[in-house]
Amino acid sequence: MIDEPCVVGVDFGTLSGRAVVVRVRDGVELASAEHTYSHAVLDRLLPGGTRLPPDWALQVPSDYTDVLRHAVPEALAHAGVSPDQVIGVGTDFTACTVLPVLADGTPLCELPEYADRPHAYAKLWRHHAAQGQADRINALAAERKEPWLERYGGKISSEWEFAKALQILEEDPEIYHRTERWLEAADWIVWRLCGTYVRNACTAGYKGQYQDGAYPSRDYLAALHPEFAGFVTDKLDQPIAQLGAEAGRLTAEAAAWTGLPEGIAVCVGNVDAHVTAPAAAAVEPGQMVAIMGTSTCHVMSSDQHASVPGMCGVVDGGILPGLWGYEAGQSGVGDIFAWCVRTGFPAEYAERAAAAGQTPHEYLTALAAEQKVGEHGLLALDWHSGNRSVLVDHDLSGLLVGQTLSTRPEDVYRALLEATAFGTRTIIDAFEAAAVPVKELIIAGGLTKNALLMQIYADVTRRPLSIIGSAQGPALGAAMHAAVAAGAYPDIRAAAHAMGKVRRGAYLPDPERAAAYERLYTEYRVLHDYFGRGVNDVMHRLRRIRAEASA
Repeated sequence: MIDEPCVVGVDFGTLSGRAVVVRVRDGVELASAEHTYSHAVLDRLLPGGTRLPPDWALQVPSDYTDVLRHAVPEALAHAGVSPDQVIGVGTDFTACTVLPVLADGTPLCELPEYADRPHAYAKLWRHHAAQGQADRINALAAERKEPWLERYGGKISSEWEFAKALQILEEDPEIYHRTERWLEAADWIVWRLCGTYVRNACTAGYKGQYQDGAYPSRDYLAALHPEFAGFVTDKLDQPIAQLGAEAGRLTAEAAAWTGLPEGIAVCVGNVDAHVTAPAAAAVEPGQMVAIMGTSTCHVMSSDQHASVPGMCGVVDGGILPGLWGYEAGQSGVGDIFAWCVRTGFPAEYAERAAAAGQTPHEYLTALAAEQKVGEHGLLALDWHSGNRSVLVDHDLSGLLVGQTLSTRPEDVYRALLEATAFGTRTIIDAFEAAAVPVKELIIAGGLTKNALLMQIYADVTRRPLSIIGSAQGPALGAAMHAAVAAGAYPDIRAAAHAMGKVRRGAYLPDPERAAAYERLYTEYRVLHDYFGRGVNDVMHRLRRIRAEASA
């Protein structure tokens, strides 16, 4: 039995939630447990059978509380610690995942009269059906020279709070007017834990356009839609708490769910990517952390403030106090690899993989690893889920060039791995061009297990890759913030020095391969600008044709 103070971190991902029990003294992860969301992602049908249009991605909030009921008690049991040793609990969430609720926090989708109304459900980060609203938000802000637009590289995303809320108003006004609170799932789950609703500074700044103490003005919102004028004051505005602060104390109800002691500190919510930076010991300017999973989020703190085109935001103290926190990202990474396996893995490959005791991903990776750079003759654009950075356009789509009758599944798989690396290189180049130096690249997330992918990233970016020393980076980061909220450390930097984990220089670029990739990256940028910057608008035209056919 471990007889030392511990904290619990809970990471709410796209398909599941994970809980980890962490020793406060040194960050040792004593045990973890995972609970899969029973409803997963609703992108075709609601639970009752109502069909969803293209580009929708919803979730059921009760799946989140089920994580508290199952993963936390299981992790505690495996850790061999007494519940009374736990001094705090912290959480992180995908973002921007938002939901409409009543004044007491009840999600509208839990009201029987709204069970078949899509807009009553939580909108997952990858819900991209509000692109039209985002386009109008951007155009009006540019026309009016709204000062906050510059902080987001000139564009806000369809994934964010205002675009998704405006979509509800325009497509289902009844749901919009019934909504008494429009909030991030990151804040909703903290509300469920401690009974107090506070907005966390991270999502408010990056996803809610909160800059310099204010949201977009009432006058601006009224120009978007007359009934949107009161959105901030009526549905969004709430006290904002800083990262690592205590949001409240664990309620008796939440203690019964989790098996944790009533009254322990509950940390203010946070975003899965941003909370991972201190877990990877990235607390100095210029240390970029790429959290690679279904998507990739790139976060970095800097002492330099600049407008970086296509960034998801720059927020004062958004990751670490005293530094500007930058966010960028790719909307599809692991999701693209999963799509490739799901749609392009022949039966004969499945048989060989099974005989070798390999998963489809392992089998294709092994075949792809045998190739030289450029041997497959392919080049891909990694926009299967749109482009988050630097184009900020979720109506863009994937592209594969160079296929012949000799193209094999492993060729396509490797080309897609490379495309995501080119996407990350594009983001790094944007930072560097804006005089915001990237001094170190640290990779976190489940995809760090793919050694070929990591080596490709090192070669494409021409940088050494450091790797987080934890398989549960976001959950560890959430636990570290909980340790700060509970008073075990004075701030998150001190917690990071004691509890963070990183293997520096785990993958080094090979000069020969890097030079070969430089030629391919040049071609990638030609395709990137040709299809992504309006030279050829075919991807948008195809979207419109699909929407008309689906109506």
